[in-house]
Amino acid sequence: MDNPNRLAWVDLAKGLSIFLVVIMYCAASVGEDTGQAGFLHWSIAFAMPFRMPEFFLLSGLFLSQVIDRPWKSFADRRVVHYLYFYFLWAVIHIVFKEALIGRNFGAAASSLAWAVVSPYGVLWFIYMLAVFGLVSKLLHETKASAWAVLAVASVLQMAPIHTGSYLVDQFAEYFVYFQAGAMFAPQLFRLAAWSAERMPAASAALAAWAIINAILVFSPGFRMEPVHIQMGWAALPGVHLILALAGAAAICMISAMLARLPAMDWLRWLGARSLVVYVAFVLPMGIARTLLLAAGIEEVNLVSLLTMVVAITAPLLLWATVHKIGFGKFLFERPAWAHVPGTSNRANTKAVPAE
Repeated sequence: MDNPNRLAWVDLAKGLSIFLVVIMYCAASVGEDTGQAGFLHWSIAFAMPFRMPEFFLLSGLFLSQVIDRPWKSFADRRVVHYLYFYFLWAVIHIVFKEALIGRNFGAAASSLAWAVVSPYGVLWFIYMLAVFGLVSKLLHETKASAWAVLAVASVLQMAPIHTGSYLVDQFAEYFVYFQAGAMFAPQLFRLAAWSAERMPAASAALAAWAIINAILVFSPGFRMEPVHIQMGWAALPGVHLILALAGAAAICMISAMLARLPAMDWLRWLGARSLVVYVAFVLPMGIARTLLLAAGIEEVNLVSLLTMVVAITAPLLLWATVHKIGFGKFLFERPAWAHVPGTSNRANTKAVPAE
């Protein structure tokens, strides 16, 4: 059963976010195989400024509730939790794709080794959540000014940092949003409440945001390719940061409004299991795309849509199956042994789900 204390609009926002992530990977992979761009490409182009920033901002919303915990308790929930699912699914992805399918055991061994120090594939997001949690705790312990941290993180995001280290580059690109989520959580909660209570005014504000976002994304410099999308003025330093924060706030507003509609409860349910989808969608996505193209279905929009449906539903079906049969729960629930010794009795006696 779902936790009754969960905020519906937060789970709805996570549901929207996981859709955007899956759409992006489906569009890119289908585009690479077909050499064509479809409607999913245009959808993800609009969302490019805020697609991943929104996910990190949501992840930082409740940081204040755990940041003062003792190191062991904090590390168990905000570092070890994510690293468990990252390493588990990194092994699954690498073994399946490189060892079993690619038959390249040397490459698989190399990828497994590098996965420790460099985020692997789509799982980079989970790896970075652990890193962001660790860095945030260290900064909190040193009594660093939150505003100073936000300022430095903003500079890092705007700076042209390309070190060749995926860990360093992604930290510079996205830490500001995690920090913003933690700092501005009270304001975001108030914004969500206002949006739900003042829907006409909120709708007008969202319409204005959507127009501005579209103008800046599809402005001169925009380029649509089957695999890569280049934003227009939205890619400019500073402009990108502002659009990302504005887009993340817009998703919070939209989610708060949708949370009032019983018909959207399915999206809330999906959002509560967003990490389940995130860790497991890549393999069924690749299989579905390959089979569809092999069957002679080459219309890019149809292939993209069907691939997206499989990528979203297959992880949920796997999750439901392992719960039904009682075997394989470790894929989506962190078992008792995968906790920091000495943490709470609850943590050591109950599996913690991916969420």
